[in-house]
Amino acid sequence: MRLIIGNKNYSSWSLRPWLAMTALDIPFEEELVPLDAPDFKDRLRERSPAGKVPVLIDGEAVVWESSAILEHLAERFPDKGIWPAEPAARACARSLATEMHNGFGALRSVAPMNLWRPVEPRAFPDEAMKDVRRIVRRWGEARARFGAGGDFLFGAFSGADAMYAPVATRLRTYAIEIDPVAAAYVEAIHCHPAFVAWKEAALKETGALAEDEVDWPVVKRV
Repeated sequence: MRLIIGNKNYSSWSLRPWLAMTALDIPFEEELVPLDAPDFKDRLRERSPAGKVPVLIDGEAVVWESSAILEHLAERFPDKGIWPAEPAARACARSLATEMHNGFGALRSVAPMNLWRPVEPRAFPDEAMKDVRRIVRRWGEARARFGAGGDFLFGAFSGADAMYAPVATRLRTYAIEIDPVAAAYVEAIHCHPAFVAWKEAALKETGALAEDEVDWPVVKRV
């Protein structure tokens, strides 16, 4: 299998399937297409009608959209733990992942993923903070009900954690105050070896994108 992704510093959608596949030991080859490459759209449209990253190529199957990739992987590798084994937990995990895929636009629009930006507080509008409160509430509910077996939303790392990992980076990057349960979960994401590997690669990148730099024209780097 081959996973086509964008810049590791900025591409939150690329992080999701990459993190799931790496964390759960699903073998794949990585192809990175810089988001600011002049031929980005052309290169992606050769592989996917959406013309966006990520794209998973699995033989004759071409899968785009992070949530669809996770479902494809769950079918291909039912024993890898993309979703929890217990039915109620699995249903909750899929619901949370879908809510992340379709929602929280206010937060995403003002707090882009930017792994090389130093941790610095930033004021956000009320709508974005409503998203934060809803996310934190969902995390707390999942941890209380299903998280006893580990540090992640459903105990062991799953596709739900892959979907929310970019949010965890945003909460840290912009120093957003959250409760202790959510803070522990953010720490667990940042400490996972797969995420550490992604971030190490992200910090070596050089191309800056104005739309993802909230301090533009200043580009702050750790």
